[in-house]
Amino acid sequence: MSFDEMWGQARNSAAARQHSSMQLNQLASRGGGGGGGDSDYTVTSPDLKSVGNEAQELFHDLERDAFHAGAQTGKAYDDLIDDGFKTGLALSSAWNTWRSQAEALLSACAHIHNHLEDTVITHKKHEEVLVTNLSVEQIDKHFK
Repeated sequence: MSFDEMWGQARNSAAARQHSSMQLNQLASRGGGGGGGDSDYTVTSPDLKSVGNEAQELFHDLERDAFHAGAQTGKAYDDLIDDGFKTGLALSSAWNTWRSQAEALLSACAHIHNHLEDTVITHKKHEEVLVTNLSVEQIDKHFK
């Protein structure tokens, strides 16, 4: 099976799972309208927190491990260049590329963690505003 065929199957499978898992959340019907009680607008944060925590753990591991050879690499390519070896320039270029990519990955991990943490907090605040502002008691005050 070719890559394109496998990729097509994977896309179709993901689309089918996404389509079959869609649902609308709603409160059970109550006599006389009304809502109140438990909220129907919820964001479950364990998954968001889990992904955020994994990104934070990757950040710390990469931060610790990605640059441990930096000083020795710098000395090595300087020594190679001083001794007239062209590999010194190649090692310097490789190190600069590695450092740049590692820094980009660190930035992405921090961004993911911070964004997901902020998402959980923001949704919690939105929930509090909705519960406060849209309660039946608040709506009834406007119609009396």
